Amino acid sequence: MSSLPRADRRGPGPAAAVVVDPPAAEPATADVPTVQPEPSAPSGEVAPSGEVAPSGRAERSARAARVWRRIRSVVVDRNERRREVCEALDLSFIRVKALLALQAGPMTLGELAAALSIDRPYTTLTVHELERRCLAERTVHPDDRRSKLVELTASGRTAARLADDMLNRPPAALVALDAADLATLDRITAHLAGEGPDPAG
Repeated sequence: MSSLPRADRRGPGPAAAVVVDPPAAEPATADVPTVQPEPSAPSGEVAPSGEVAPSGRAERSARAARVWRRIRSVVVDRNERRREVCEALDLSFIRVKALLALQAGPMTLGELAAALSIDRPYTTLTVHELERRCLAERTVHPDDRRSKLVELTASGRTAARLADDMLNRPPAALVALDAADLATLDRITAHLAGEGPDPAG
C-alpha cells in the first residue's frame, strides 16, 4: 500500500490556463516619411499658409499707432501754425481757409461753402468779413447774372500767399534730415496722402 497521501495519488488534473499578453507590436517605420513640425512664423512675418501671425498683426498695429502719435506730436503740438497765421492776418482760421480756397479762382457761395465744409449762412458771414477787410469781392457770374462769384482782391491774394507760406514752412528738424531719410519720408508721406511721386524728387 502506498505511503503517499491520498490527495497525491489522484491523477493529474487539467492544467490551469495561464494568459500571457502578446508583445506589443512594433510600429511599422518602413515607407513612412518622417514629418517635421512646421515652424511657427516669427512675429510680424508671413507663415507658409499665407496668413500673418496674430502677434505680427498686433505688433504692426502698435507700431502704426506709435508712428501716428509721433506725427501728431510733430505737426499739432510742436509746429501748429494756425494761431501764428491768425495773429499775423488778424483773421479767424475759417476766414484764412476761405482765402486759401479762393486762391484757385473765383467761386460761388455754394462752391465755397462746400470747400470749407460749412453751411451757406456761415459762408455769407465769412465773405462779408473778407469784403469788409478788402480781401475779397463779389462780382456777377458771367454765365448767370442772378448768381455772384466771390474772388480775391490784390490784398486778398497777398494775404493768401502769406498764409500758405506760413502754414507750409517745414520745421528745422525736418530740413536737417539726411537726404536719403528725407527722400524716404517724402515717398512714404506721398503714399499716405494718395499722391504720386514728386517728379522733382
